[in-house]
Amino acid sequence: MACADVDMDIHGGDEAPRLPGRRHPPIMQHYQASELMPDNIGPLHDLLQKQPAVLGSLQMMSGLLSVGVGILFAATQEINHSLLNLFRVSHMTGLLFIIAGVVSNLLFKYPALLPVSLAVNCGCIIVAVVSACLIGVDLADWTPENDQLWRMELLELCLLGLEVFLSAILCFWFSKEKRAKST
Repeated sequence: MACADVDMDIHGGDEAPRLPGRRHPPIMQHYQASELMPDNIGPLHDLLQKQPAVLGSLQMMSGLLSVGVGILFAATQEINHSLLNLFRVSHMTGLLFIIAGVVSNLLFKYPALLPVSLAVNCGCIIVAVVSACLIGVDLADWTPENDQLWRMELLELCLLGLEVFLSAILCFWFSKEKRAKST
Protein backbone atom coordinates (compact mmCIF):
# COMPACT_ATOMS: atom_id res chain seq x y z
CA MET A 1 0.00 0.00 0.00
CA ALA A 2 1.42 3.37 -0.98
CA CYS A 3 1.53 6.26 1.46
CA ALA A 4 1.95 9.96 0.76
CA ASP A 5 2.76 13.00 2.84
CA VAL A 6 0.49 15.54 1.12
CA ASP A 7 -1.56 18.50 2.32
CA MET A 8 -5.18 17.31 2.09
CA ASP A 9 -6.89 20.67 2.76
CA ILE A 10 -9.30 21.98 0.14
CA HIS A 11 -8.01 25.22 -1.30
CA GLY A 12 -10.84 27.11 -2.98
CA GLY A 13 -9.87 30.78 -2.86
CA ASP A 14 -9.08 31.06 -6.58
CA GLU A 15 -12.61 30.35 -7.82
CA ALA A 16 -14.81 32.86 -9.60
CA PRO A 17 -17.84 33.98 -7.58
CA ARG A 18 -21.09 32.21 -8.45
CA LEU A 19 -23.94 34.40 -9.55
CA PRO A 20 -27.45 33.41 -8.53
CA GLY A 21 -29.80 32.24 -11.27
CA ARG A 22 -27.06 31.20 -13.66
CA ARG A 23 -26.17 27.65 -14.37
CA HIS A 24 -22.54 26.95 -13.58
CA PRO A 25 -20.54 23.86 -14.47
CA PRO A 26 -19.65 21.79 -11.43
CA ILE A 27 -16.28 22.47 -9.88
CA MET A 28 -14.00 19.47 -10.11
CA GLN A 29 -11.42 19.00 -7.44
CA HIS A 30 -9.21 15.99 -6.96
CA TYR A 31 -6.16 14.99 -5.03
CA GLN A 32 -3.00 13.56 -6.39
CA ALA A 33 -0.13 12.27 -4.33
CA SER A 34 3.04 14.12 -5.14
CA GLU A 35 5.45 11.89 -3.23
CA LEU A 36 5.13 8.14 -2.67
CA MET A 37 6.37 6.75 0.60
CA PRO A 38 7.70 3.16 0.62
CA ASP A 39 5.94 0.55 2.71
CA ASN A 40 7.51 -0.47 5.97
CA ILE A 41 9.02 -3.92 5.49
CA GLY A 42 8.80 -5.88 8.70
CA PRO A 43 11.10 -8.61 9.95
CA LEU A 44 10.91 -11.91 8.07
CA HIS A 45 9.03 -10.19 5.22
CA ASP A 46 10.40 -12.48 2.50
CA LEU A 47 9.75 -15.60 4.56
CA LEU A 48 6.21 -14.58 5.46
CA GLN A 49 5.44 -13.99 1.77
CA LYS A 50 5.92 -17.76 1.31
CA GLN A 51 3.12 -18.43 3.84
CA PRO A 52 4.85 -20.78 6.32
CA ALA A 53 1.66 -20.66 8.41
CA VAL A 54 -0.08 -22.77 5.76
CA LEU A 55 2.55 -25.49 6.06
CA GLY A 56 2.41 -25.12 9.84
CA SER A 57 -1.35 -25.71 9.73
CA LEU A 58 -0.79 -28.79 7.58
CA GLN A 59 1.74 -29.99 10.15
CA MET A 60 -0.82 -29.57 12.92
CA MET A 61 -3.49 -31.46 10.97
CA SER A 62 -1.17 -34.33 10.10
CA GLY A 63 -0.06 -34.40 13.74
CA LEU A 64 -3.68 -34.66 14.87
CA LEU A 65 -4.25 -37.48 12.38
CA SER A 66 -1.13 -39.23 13.65
CA VAL A 67 -2.32 -38.95 17.26
CA GLY A 68 -5.70 -40.34 16.16
CA VAL A 69 -4.04 -43.31 14.45
CA GLY A 70 -1.99 -43.86 17.60
CA ILE A 71 -5.11 -43.86 19.78
CA LEU A 72 -6.82 -46.28 17.42
CA PHE A 73 -3.74 -48.45 17.35
CA ALA A 74 -3.43 -48.44 21.16
CA ALA A 75 -7.11 -49.32 21.60
CA THR A 76 -7.11 -52.25 19.16
CA GLN A 77 -3.69 -53.87 19.70
CA GLU A 78 -1.74 -55.19 22.65
CA ILE A 79 1.12 -52.99 23.78
CA ASN A 80 3.84 -55.54 23.04
CA HIS A 81 2.41 -56.50 19.66
CA SER A 82 4.45 -53.98 17.67
CA LEU A 83 7.18 -51.40 18.14
CA LEU A 84 4.79 -48.70 16.90
CA ASN A 85 2.50 -49.37 19.85
CA LEU A 86 5.24 -50.17 22.37
CA PHE A 87 7.07 -46.86 21.95
CA ARG A 88 3.89 -44.85 21.26
CA VAL A 89 5.47 -43.63 18.04
CA SER A 90 2.24 -42.14 16.67
CA HIS A 91 1.52 -40.19 19.83
CA MET A 92 5.05 -38.83 20.13
CA THR A 93 5.41 -37.80 16.48
CA GLY A 94 1.89 -36.40 16.38
CA LEU A 95 2.41 -34.19 19.43
CA LEU A 96 5.80 -33.04 18.16
CA PHE A 97 4.33 -32.06 14.80
CA ILE A 98 1.43 -30.24 16.45
CA ILE A 99 3.98 -28.21 18.45
CA ALA A 100 6.04 -27.53 15.29
CA GLY A 101 2.91 -26.36 13.47
CA VAL A 102 1.94 -24.01 16.29
CA VAL A 103 5.44 -22.49 16.42
CA SER A 104 5.45 -22.07 12.62
CA ASN A 105 2.09 -20.30 12.82
CA LEU A 106 3.34 -17.97 15.56
CA LEU A 107 6.21 -16.67 13.40
CA PHE A 108 3.98 -13.98 11.91
CA LYS A 109 3.31 -12.44 15.29
CA TYR A 110 6.60 -13.29 17.01
CA PRO A 111 9.53 -13.24 14.51
CA ALA A 112 11.98 -13.99 17.33
CA LEU A 113 10.73 -17.60 17.28
CA LEU A 114 12.59 -18.30 14.02
CA PRO A 115 15.50 -20.22 15.64
CA VAL A 116 13.06 -22.14 17.86
CA SER A 117 10.94 -23.10 14.86
CA LEU A 118 14.01 -24.19 12.92
CA ALA A 119 15.20 -26.37 15.83
CA VAL A 120 11.76 -27.92 16.39
CA ASN A 121 11.35 -28.74 12.69
CA CYS A 122 14.83 -30.29 12.53
CA GLY A 123 13.96 -32.33 15.63
CA CYS A 124 10.73 -33.42 13.94
CA ILE A 125 12.67 -34.74 10.96
CA ILE A 126 15.02 -36.72 13.21
CA VAL A 127 12.19 -38.22 15.28
CA ALA A 128 10.21 -39.05 12.13
CA VAL A 129 13.16 -40.87 10.56
CA VAL A 130 13.69 -42.92 13.74
CA SER A 131 9.95 -43.66 13.85
CA ALA A 132 9.99 -44.73 10.20
CA CYS A 133 12.82 -47.15 11.00
CA LEU A 134 10.76 -48.64 13.87
CA ILE A 135 7.77 -49.03 11.56
CA GLY A 136 10.05 -50.61 8.94
CA VAL A 137 11.14 -53.21 11.49
CA ASP A 138 7.47 -53.93 12.26
CA LEU A 139 6.61 -54.23 8.57
CA ALA A 140 9.51 -56.63 8.02
CA ASP A 141 7.87 -58.89 10.63
CA TRP A 142 4.55 -58.90 8.73
CA THR A 143 2.44 -62.07 8.61
CA PRO A 144 -0.95 -62.60 6.93
CA GLU A 145 -2.82 -62.90 10.25
CA ASN A 146 -1.95 -59.33 11.27
CA ASP A 147 -3.16 -57.70 8.03
CA GLN A 148 -4.99 -54.93 9.90
CA LEU A 149 -1.77 -54.05 11.71
CA TRP A 150 0.07 -53.80 8.40
CA ARG A 151 -2.42 -51.32 6.93
CA MET A 152 -2.39 -49.07 9.99
CA GLU A 153 1.40 -49.03 10.11
CA LEU A 154 1.53 -48.25 6.40
CA LEU A 155 -0.87 -45.33 7.00
CA GLU A 156 1.39 -44.06 9.80
CA LEU A 157 4.41 -44.42 7.52
CA CYS A 158 2.68 -42.30 4.85
CA LEU A 159 1.83 -39.68 7.49
CA LEU A 160 5.46 -39.60 8.57
CA GLY A 161 6.51 -39.11 4.95
CA LEU A 162 4.15 -36.13 4.65
CA GLU A 163 5.36 -34.67 7.93
CA VAL A 164 9.03 -35.02 6.95
CA PHE A 165 8.30 -33.36 3.61
CA LEU A 166 6.58 -30.39 5.29
CA SER A 167 9.32 -30.03 7.90
CA ALA A 168 12.05 -30.24 5.28
CA ILE A 169 10.50 -27.38 3.30
CA LEU A 170 10.10 -25.28 6.42
CA CYS A 171 13.66 -26.03 7.58
CA PHE A 172 14.98 -24.95 4.18
CA TRP A 173 13.01 -21.68 4.28
CA PHE A 174 13.92 -20.97 7.92
CA SER A 175 17.63 -21.68 7.46
CA LYS A 176 17.69 -19.49 4.34
CA GLU A 177 16.01 -16.64 6.25
CA LYS A 178 18.31 -17.12 9.24
CA ARG A 179 21.40 -16.88 7.01
CA ALA A 180 20.00 -13.76 5.33
CA LYS A 181 19.18 -12.22 8.70
CA SER A 182 22.64 -12.90 10.15
CA THR A 183 24.54 -11.26 7.27
